[in-house]
Amino acid sequence: MKLLAYFLVFGTIILIILWVFQSFFVKPLYTYSKTATIEKGAKTITRAVKYNKNVAVTVDSVAMQYGLSVYLYDTGGGKPQSPRESSYENPAARLYIEYSDILRYYEKTVDAGGKCNFVASNDITDVRRRREEILRSSGGSSTDSVNPKIYMTSVIENESLVYTYIIDRADDRQSFLLITSSITPLNTMLEVIKNQMILVSVVFVLLSIAFSVYATRRIARPIAQTNEAAKELAKRNYAVEFDAKGYREVEELNGTLNYAKTELAATEKLQRDLIANISHDLRTPLTMITGYGEVMRDLPGENTPENIQIIIDEATRLSTLVNDLLDLSKLQSGALQAQKKVFNLTDSIHAIFDRYSKLIEQEGFNIVFNSSEDVYINADELRISQVIYNLVNNAVNHAGEDKTVIITQTVRDRRVRIEVTDHGEGIPADKLPYIWDRYYKVDKEHKRGVIGSGLGLSIVKSILDAHNARYGVRSAVGKGSTFWFEIACEGVKKRKPPKKAEK
Repeated sequence: MKLLAYFLVFGTIILIILWVFQSFFVKPLYTYSKTATIEKGAKTITRAVKYNKNVAVTVDSVAMQYGLSVYLYDTGGGKPQSPRESSYENPAARLYIEYSDILRYYEKTVDAGGKCNFVASNDITDVRRRREEILRSSGGSSTDSVNPKIYMTSVIENESLVYTYIIDRADDRQSFLLITSSITPLNTMLEVIKNQMILVSVVFVLLSIAFSVYATRRIARPIAQTNEAAKELAKRNYAVEFDAKGYREVEELNGTLNYAKTELAATEKLQRDLIANISHDLRTPLTMITGYGEVMRDLPGENTPENIQIIIDEATRLSTLVNDLLDLSKLQSGALQAQKKVFNLTDSIHAIFDRYSKLIEQEGFNIVFNSSEDVYINADELRISQVIYNLVNNAVNHAGEDKTVIITQTVRDRRVRIEVTDHGEGIPADKLPYIWDRYYKVDKEHKRGVIGSGLGLSIVKSILDAHNARYGVRSAVGKGSTFWFEIACEGVKKRKPPKKAEK
């Protein structure tokens, strides 16, 4: 209903503007246009009079072309003389004036500096005079030849523009130019326009109502349907459909909302799965810590270093999971800012290998680092180390039967590229675009990794995005995967070969 009201208000404003224009501006604009036309004709006549070139022809031509009455007088005695030098009377533009009026117009023009224009009309004296002239020319009387009332009305309503100009001629003489143009037909035209405006207003109102009703159905109703569906979506009703039809923008909006609904539904499902997996990861170390603690408390001789180490390892795993959750939350909210400095990336990778010494010894993993030079980068050392650590963890968790993980460092075009390769089960091609998503998990069955929290790739993505680094993955099912990232290189130094042991 509001949209309908807006259209009706808009239509009413347009009508008001049209009526105001017709009532107050048409006559001034018409008069201005007439004045401009008269001045244009006066300039043409003035040029002809100054140089005495075809004056009579020019007067007739200008008068007929612009619908004017033109009178040209000689002012040899300091005032307009009669008879006229030249004249052309257009009945439609004629103003009935006497010689005394011409003298008055001349004096007015002199006082104005040689040029003047104004509006004049015939008065009652003019009417009586013209009436008597017509009666005498017809040889009749006032009662049988002319209806004085009708004649008086027609003449009184005559209103004309008067333009006067004193022309300095080339022969040191002066001429007085008098031009008149009737504007009385404007009143008739205004009456016609008024009647048309009434008809146009009625038609316009009817069309406005019809268009408003159509627009309301075409625009407002689809938007209202989309709004109701959006309210259902806000209640987590992902079965709702945005199918309102209307103009193109509404249909595009509905398509976007349908896509958003699908993504929200998938995100919520993945979030539930993640919570279930994290709950499992939290419960497992807590159960083991509680179990081993009770055994050590209740059974003599079970307070051994091995049992204590298990408790410590599980507590460390629990702490790592909690820290990863906090880091992921801070990184994705932008609260954790990178603290950049120049450091030796190669040395940082070697330092990370120390964390895997126990895994290599006890589980038989083969972790290889291929590098031939020391590389320096300007980045947050702690966060880049976390990226490498998480990628290695991911490779260890998905390593194949050979239990081999290969880290390769290469430099090209002032950028260093780190690749982490495993020979595990690989990732299907249709799932590669989603592995960096916050809640995505390739294998739907939860599998507790050997090391890590299961949130590694989400953390990797957030840290690399903060460093404006490029990253990606190559994978083939049954052959393994290679995760990589590239970052700007600040410097390279050849690595010194290790010293030989003395005999």
